[in-house]
Amino acid sequence: MDLSSLHAVTHGVCAQQHYPQATLYMVATPIGNLADMGLRAIHVLGLVDAVACEDTRHTGGLMQALGWDKPLISLHQHNEQSAAQQVLARLVQSVRQAGHRCVPIPGPSSLTALLAVAGQGGDDPRFVFHGFLPTKGGAREAAVTALAQDPRGHIVLESPHRIEALAQDLAVLQHRPLTIGRELTK
Repeated sequence: MDLSSLHAVTHGVCAQQHYPQATLYMVATPIGNLADMGLRAIHVLGLVDAVACEDTRHTGGLMQALGWDKPLISLHQHNEQSAAQQVLARLVQSVRQAGHRCVPIPGPSSLTALLAVAGQGGDDPRFVFHGFLPTKGGAREAAVTALAQDPRGHIVLESPHRIEALAQDLAVLQHRPLTIGRELTK
């Protein structure tokens, strides 16, 4: 499918919905696999005036692949994920305080992809999403100890080069099931 056909399809599917102006759209985009991009996300990216993102190189490639030429605003600080999340949280808070709307546009998620294949359920289907555990020392040890003491299911993220160390650290979970996903959205 060429870009004009893709844009026609997204417009046909999404144009009946309301997209208010003066709104911050939080668009979930794939980390690596452009095929995971949702039609509504493509449509909204075509409507907006500018795109704020953590990585302008990645988002620039995404926008180019979609045929959109929009100004990109970098939100990362020293390439730290937690710093970028703080910037985003402040942005959302500022937009809301100014009386404008923040609208989420769902999309690809490694969390939901992993949950779909993990078989999490049984008597207690609850789970806790931790993101990345601390990488070193006492903070990591404390986080793993807390996981071991909590009977709920746990979802953690880890870099591929640290997965072996994570598996060794999680050995304290003993008989509890463990599902490992790798590059689920790439």
